[in-house]
Amino acid sequence: MTTSTALARSAYKTFEPFHVTAYFNPELGAAYEDTGLDGHAWYVGARAAPMGPCAPSVVAAAFYNFNPVLIERAWPAAVAVGLDSVSDRRWTLLDSVLGTALGSLAADPGLATLADRLRVIGDAASFAGRPLAAAWHSAEHPDVPHLALWHSITVLREWRGDGHLAALIDAELDPTEAAVFHEADRTTPQPGRRALGKRITQLTRQWSESEWGSAAERLATRGLLTTSADGETLTEDGLALDRHIEDRTDVMASAVWRDVEDADQLITSARPYVKAVIDAGFPPGTKKAS
Repeated sequence: MTTSTALARSAYKTFEPFHVTAYFNPELGAAYEDTGLDGHAWYVGARAAPMGPCAPSVVAAAFYNFNPVLIERAWPAAVAVGLDSVSDRRWTLLDSVLGTALGSLAADPGLATLADRLRVIGDAASFAGRPLAAAWHSAEHPDVPHLALWHSITVLREWRGDGHLAALIDAELDPTEAAVFHEADRTTPQPGRRALGKRITQLTRQWSESEWGSAAERLATRGLLTTSADGETLTEDGLALDRHIEDRTDVMASAVWRDVEDADQLITSARPYVKAVIDAGFPPGTKKAS
């Protein structure tokens, strides 16, 4: 890895728990009730709201490994409630959850400084070919420091994610195949890779057992995985493709860090805030930071 690609990987690994707090926290049930949306419609609405009331197919393209049938149902429900209302409720939720997790750190001057520095880095990025990141970049930036940090991280996170989709397309993995490929067992886990598991992925992305099995068969035909009663496992060719996808994602994510002289220091400075979120149990299943 070059310095900038290593920084891109480090930034992703460091920032991701802070970002996903929006979608894994104990206050989601209240948000569902307040908006009248189920879990799928809330997630799709809260994440894609900055894209505006576009066609469901546009959101499905941006989300990639979600079943378009799910988006066709969930997105119109969120639009009907009002995307501004969904966004406002998301900010209220984040204010509460992050404020509680951070405790006294919420008043740390370094938090606002970090949010501002990451915002500047995001402002300097090119958003060509990165629609979801462009939408988040155009969204109003909050003034509250911990919300400002979440927004700055989210712009960079979705910027990386848009590049990751390009890597999946280049690898000729369709949306269902991408989900199966990501959750297949690996003999050597990819550093920084966050698997949800087949059951959760099927539930959240809404791929049926038949659709999942068909995708697994196509991948097996390409020699990328083997299937058994215990599930799917990547072959050597599959592991090589996995490394290639992750490496290409890091390379495409490296541009924003290339000329940031204090990038490593910035990433390191985020760790106390991320640690507080992890120690609070967000997202579930993460270990407390040491």
